[in-house]
Amino acid sequence: MKMKLPIDFWFDFSSPYSYLAAEKIDALAARYGCSVTWHPILLGAIFQVTQAAPLVALPLKGDYSVRDFARSARFLDLPFQMPSRFPLPTQVAARAYYWLAAQDVPDATDIAHQFARMVFRALFVDNRDISEAAVVEAIAQQAGLDAVTLAQAVTTPEIKARLKDENDRAIAEGVCGAPFFKIDHEPFWGVDRLPQLERWLATGGF
Repeated sequence: MKMKLPIDFWFDFSSPYSYLAAEKIDALAARYGCSVTWHPILLGAIFQVTQAAPLVALPLKGDYSVRDFARSARFLDLPFQMPSRFPLPTQVAARAYYWLAAQDVPDATDIAHQFARMVFRALFVDNRDISEAAVVEAIAQQAGLDAVTLAQAVTTPEIKARLKDENDRAIAEGVCGAPFFKIDHEPFWGVDRLPQLERWLATGGF
């Protein structure tokens, strides 16, 4: 059986739909023998190109989107509460993810994915302010990680540059929002595109 290409998954930790996708994408990919490459990015960089704004800031769409976030979570059987501070900066969490994923330890990718899911749940289930470095460090400690070293790592020029490079790459790849997926060079935007992505994996394309 030919090994399928990995799925690229772009997301912002401040995106409710990205939270929902993060809870589902690894299991979906595993059913078809795929791995997933996660790419936390900053939607602000995307919005500068698309001339867009957060959904909640838009007339009419804002009220609808808040309702749809909660309904989509119920549809997917996932817990959700709208954060009291939203949207919020996610640079610290994104840098922490890239540092964890780059560690030379067994299962570094799985560790980074689990950390990312914990960050999402902290914001969209527990209403914790993940823009604060102390909160991100506490999540790392909760996960059994070296929070002190992580706190130092996310301030280094190398990790800051890595996140900027990932933002630039996302734009070059045509990422226009979050969550955004790509498999076999085919793009899918939105958690509501997961059924299409699954059909693509099941059939080899359509």
